[in-house]
Amino acid sequence: MMPDTESSPAAAAADQPFLRELWYLVLPGSKLPARRLVAKTVLGEPLVLGRGPDGQPFALRDICPHRGIPLSCGRFDGREIECAYHGWRFDAEGRCTAIPSLVEDQAFDLGRVKVARYPCREVQGNVWVFFGRDPDQAPPIPEVADVGAGDLKIAESMLFHGPLDHAVVGLMDPAHGPFVHRAWWWRSKASIHAKAKQFAPSPLGFTMVRHRASSNSRAYRLLGGVPETEIVFRLPSIRIEHVRAGRHVLCGLTAVTPLGPRETELHHIIYWTMPWLTLLRPVLRPFVRTFLGQDRDIMAKQQVGLAHDPTLLLIDDADRPAKWYYRLKNEYARATAAGRPFENPVKPRLLRWRS
Repeated sequence: MMPDTESSPAAAAADQPFLRELWYLVLPGSKLPARRLVAKTVLGEPLVLGRGPDGQPFALRDICPHRGIPLSCGRFDGREIECAYHGWRFDAEGRCTAIPSLVEDQAFDLGRVKVARYPCREVQGNVWVFFGRDPDQAPPIPEVADVGAGDLKIAESMLFHGPLDHAVVGLMDPAHGPFVHRAWWWRSKASIHAKAKQFAPSPLGFTMVRHRASSNSRAYRLLGGVPETEIVFRLPSIRIEHVRAGRHVLCGLTAVTPLGPRETELHHIIYWTMPWLTLLRPVLRPFVRTFLGQDRDIMAKQQVGLAHDPTLLLIDDADRPAKWYYRLKNEYARATAAGRPFENPVKPRLLRWRS
């Protein structure tokens, strides 16, 4: 029997612009301290982020409407941004509050001047920004179960050179571990064996149904007992792994955020409820960065081949999650454009592969 393949499944998805009617993780909240501005480019749009007087994050378009200089070049006193060029001031809502060059008898309505403001929320320790039309009609920001408000333990961000779709497909790829992440503390090439996992549709994506953690994922042994894991993927580019070991949980939220057409930023956030694991945090952090760096480096090598625009083939069952991603993305774009409800194209299925 010939393998089930799909030629260039990314073609239709690549024609779609970024999915804008969804929330994107822009940065961990710990990287946005009070009285400091942070400049970011996300979905090709310049943002300046800060915290208002109430401590809540805000996001504005990082361009002064006067002469176009980035507002992030200016000063911020915790209440207002002062443009570095001419001192125009803007509050956290983007409203202009002062133009120093005006003299007393020059009537000018400051209400005419406003910087575009993006809906911005902090959920479980992460700052999310919405780029669409109506955040109240958007799907909710994804949350990690069983960690409450989210006392995140480790937050790492890393720049990936490559387009969003390939970064997301790498995020959900179940077969690359023994090759890309080969290490004494994770997996070896000799550890490859057959696996079978049940998948089911879930909101805006799909779920690898809870199962006993893979025996060749050595790091799970730190948790003791018989860890069980569930992995959820949902649009636009979110992966949540929820591992339960007895009464405790270890959860990882990974978000791939597009900066522009050829750059993405990967945010990996880890939560746990084991007090003893917190003592190991300084030791664990370098392993996390090494793991993410392996994904970054393999993607950089991939770009050398992709520069020649080759025809790509996806096989069953190992590449089925990638096929689902492209179908999910295309369906969400079509549903949004037509103003109709999203219909999840994923069906329950047992997938089998070796890794």
